[in-house]
Amino acid sequence: MSRLPGLAALEALIAVETETVRFADDIAASVRSFLDGLRVVAAEATGGQAVSLLLLQISQIALTGARLGVHRDFAPREEYQPDDGPDPDDIDEPAPADSPGCWARLDTYSALFEPYQPEVIEGLISDDLTSIAADLAVGVRHYEAGDVEEALWWWQFSYVSSWGGLAGSTMNALLSVVAHDRLDVDLDTTQEPGAWSRRRPPCWTAPKTASPRP
Repeated sequence: MSRLPGLAALEALIAVETETVRFADDIAASVRSFLDGLRVVAAEATGGQAVSLLLLQISQIALTGARLGVHRDFAPREEYQPDDGPDPDDIDEPAPADSPGCWARLDTYSALFEPYQPEVIEGLISDDLTSIAADLAVGVRHYEAGDVEEALWWWQFSYVSSWGGLAGSTMNALLSVVAHDRLDVDLDTTQEPGAWSRRRPPCWTAPKTASPRP
């Protein structure tokens, strides 16, 4: 029995749309988890906990961004981006409220603006996380309005153009804090190259493991 003309093409289109919706659901869940995590850090975390939690959160959202970056290009249905409503009023700097002095000593970092055209710039972890959250929240509003294609396009576009780079720089900064604590060494710039001095970074200690290493 022959199939109806165009049926195979219709089935293929439905399959693609179904997979797109599933992908959008995965991305939306990851984005919401990241945004919720930032709120928890801002409201409840101490200075020491913040570094660990933020490194975990930024690493996970960086993976989500990588999935968007390697995916086929999403194309918006309209020439102009539809109105996504007012900006949320609960996106604020995700710095731990109970230890502002401690966090201030970790917040500023240096990074390469463009790895292939090196230019060292200064950034603030708190500002970068706020910018990332604001970009991601735009996609969430499109997604919650039922506009899956627009949400995916925005998340992908803003990842490549904005928050992906910020996530990478922020993750490197937080990893540096953890690495210096774990290794308990830091380069003393007043000494000759190759000379190292032992110094613990302020405000953060490594979380204790639940059980001893076998």
